[in-house]
Amino acid sequence: MGGGAPLALIAGLNVLESSRDAIEFALALQALAERRAIPLVFKASWDKANRTSHASYRGPGLDEGIEILRDVKRATDLPLLTDVHEPHQAKPLAAVVDCLQIPAFLCRQTDLLVAAGRSGLAVNVKKGQFMAPWDIGHSIEKVRSTGNTNVCVTDRGVSFGYNALVSDMRAIPEMQKFGVPVVFDATHSVQKPSAAGGKTGGDRSMA
Repeated sequence: MGGGAPLALIAGLNVLESSRDAIEFALALQALAERRAIPLVFKASWDKANRTSHASYRGPGLDEGIEILRDVKRATDLPLLTDVHEPHQAKPLAAVVDCLQIPAFLCRQTDLLVAAGRSGLAVNVKKGQFMAPWDIGHSIEKVRSTGNTNVCVTDRGVSFGYNALVSDMRAIPEMQKFGVPVVFDATHSVQKPSAAGGKTGGDRSMA
């Protein structure tokens, strides 16, 4: 991605539930991407560790999540991206996926960024909603300190008062100055965090 390469699409499931559903969804996306001649990376999370409510579904967990992702890989051979939340998770996930994603709330966590970098995989760092775009350079350098230069960053909006995110498009060229591909998250950028009665809402019309 980046550097004059064709526009790529990262798309998939918010959270894994079953192999059957994940494969069905991945195959549908794959067919759509092939019709449009768009390179596709399939994204799915095995744990949503930052849910607003403890009662919300988080996902199948690490072990089952790895098996579901392995099933998707066998069925589609698509590049896979998933989140990593703690340093010890990087190694087992690296055996299955192609890119490790650092969640926005964890984008400053040095041990996590270093562990992801040491996996040897591509690392996608989501810029925190609280972070200025020029500050993401410190996160990039933490990954690069491992010798891994295959880093990209994602803009997923910026906090705008309470329970609201907006997209500041100036952030994209600012982050490009670090010489990394920049991804734009068109759906999380229009979230309304914790604004739906214990759940996160959003404005689909803005996506």
